[in-house]
Amino acid sequence: MSTEKRNQKSMQLDTLSIAEMTELMNEEDATVAMVIKENILAINRLIEAVIERMEIGGRLFYVGAGTSGRLGILDAAECVPTFGISPEWVQGVIAGGEKAFVEAVEGAEDSETMATEDLKNVKLSEKDIVIGIAASGRTPYVKGALGYASEVGAQTGSISNNQNAAISKLANFPVEIPTGPEILTGSTRLKAGTAQKLVLNIISTVTMVKLGKAYENLMVDVQATNEKLVDRSKRIIMEATDCTFEAAEAYYKASGSVKTAIVQILAGTTVEAAEALLNDNKGRVRQSIEAKK
Repeated sequence: MSTEKRNQKSMQLDTLSIAEMTELMNEEDATVAMVIKENILAINRLIEAVIERMEIGGRLFYVGAGTSGRLGILDAAECVPTFGISPEWVQGVIAGGEKAFVEAVEGAEDSETMATEDLKNVKLSEKDIVIGIAASGRTPYVKGALGYASEVGAQTGSISNNQNAAISKLANFPVEIPTGPEILTGSTRLKAGTAQKLVLNIISTVTMVKLGKAYENLMVDVQATNEKLVDRSKRIIMEATDCTFEAAEAYYKASGSVKTAIVQILAGTTVEAAEALLNDNKGRVRQSIEAKK
């Protein structure tokens, strides 16, 4: 596995100065985006599968161990406030359970049966999609998850950092991002982890935008859970409609919804009519406005 090989550029890592070490790390990190670009078509195919599952009421599950599992949980958690979705929509499942998010759970990643039990506990169904994440591409826990997902008829995808990965053979939509040897040998929380985080960002963001969670490039489904986000909500209305802050505040107060306020202003309609338009158009702001025209 290339992720386990020694990086020839860092053979004398322990002798480098701070400046030399940070420059080398930065140079290596810069290669990650290019490798992702080279494999963007595979990522696109996986996103299409995620959207298809979620449009029929399915859920997205990220499954991994260690760093990979933690990154899956992080992306899932960030989807809730960013896109205003239920925590059920996107979930992270990590080998060893919640405890493993902050400390290693011995042997957890080596159990295929534990993955099956964890997915049974969330009542995985044929409507759902499971994306297995593993830098090595061969983590038993992830292999077990993909195997069980296939058994129940769920859709499957994978993200690995080695070519010809074992999990690629178990997934309908495999993504391989070969990031190569780390400057600290085998420490896949570095380039491999960075690549996984970037790919997860792409998957969740593109999916949610296509599901109507954005208007133009604005987060119109953001959850206003604090004062800062309430203020952001009003400014989003301003940006989308070119209205004054006072007008945005009034419309937002009337409906309590960024989407409803935008449709109300741009379609020239009432709160109730704006809500009906959004309901008819599956929450998509642009289509709701166009439907009124």
